Order: sequence, then structure tokens, then C-alpha cells
Amino acid sequence: MFKLFKIIAKAGEPTTKYPFAPFPVSPGFRGKPELNARQCIACAACTQACPAGALTMQTDSRAGRREWALNLGRCIFCGRCEEVCPTRAIQLTQAFELAVASKADLIQRASFRLENCACCGRPFAPRKEVHHAMDLLRQSGLALDDTLRGLYATCPECKRKRTIERDALPLSRREEERA
Repeated sequence: MFKLFKIIAKAGEPTTKYPFAPFPVSPGFRGKPELNARQCIACAACTQACPAGALTMQTDSRAGRREWALNLGRCIFCGRCEEVCPTRAIQLTQAFELAVASKADLIQRASFRLENCACCGRPFAPRKEVHHAMDLLRQSGLALDDTLRGLYATCPECKRKRTIERDALPLSRREEERA
């Protein structure tokens, strides 16, 4: 028996000390997705790319809010959300311990305010997304005057009405409006 203890002592420990010590994960490990809500523009690209349907976005026009939700119980940790996010608001972390007491604890939420249309006043798109688009245009060298700024702050329905009204005008009048 003493000989057996000597052999065990020489061999060392074959397993890790987990859960009493942190478990080392490999580089590139795809763990729990984290959303940086300050960076997110609520474009819903992540919800379109998620094959498991773990990411959802619900728009409440009456309240003027868009609700983002991640259900970690459905997430397959594929990383598609991280790949398609234009602002890098979603990052996969090294965290893998996701045990919780209730299913409700597996859902993460974020809420975003919608931009109101400059013409009709109805909410139509996330405010951050509209401002992000204008910032990208500004960075590309386009000078945003009040006309263009108003165009980006207008809902698609009002833009359509404005285009129909403009096209109904005689050609000479249209040229006057452009100038």
C-alpha cells in the first residue's frame, strides 16, 4: 500500500483543480456573448444572422422603444452575431459557466429609443442607427446640410409621399427646387 502512495505522488495530479481553481480556456474560445449597449445601434443585423434564434428585437412604436433580447438558453455560441455587428457591440467572452437558478436569468435585455419622423412625428428607426448613418456619411466627406439631415430623419412613408409629390410637379418647378 505504501508503494502505491509513492507511485501516485510521483505521477502528480492527472486532472485540473476545477471548480476550485479557474479552468484555463484556449485562445479563440467562444463563450458567453456580451452586448455593449452604449456601442449598439439596434440595427438588428445580429438577430438576422443568429441561426438558433437566440437574439430577438421587438419594436414598440407606441412607446418609441426597440427591445433587444439574448436568450442564452438557445445560444449555440457560433459567433455569427459578433461577425455581423457593424459597431462591434457584441463580443464573445471567455465565460462558460452559465448555470442559473431560473430560466429567466438566462435572458439579457437592452432597450433603445426610436427616432421620430421629422414630418409625421411617428417613431421609425433607432435613434443611434440614424445618427450612425449620418456620422458615416460625414466621415466619407459628404457635407450634411439641413436638407440631407432632414431626409435622414424622415420615415420611409413620408419620403415616399415627398417623392410622389415632387414627381407630380412640372419639370421646370423640380429644377427650381433643386437649386
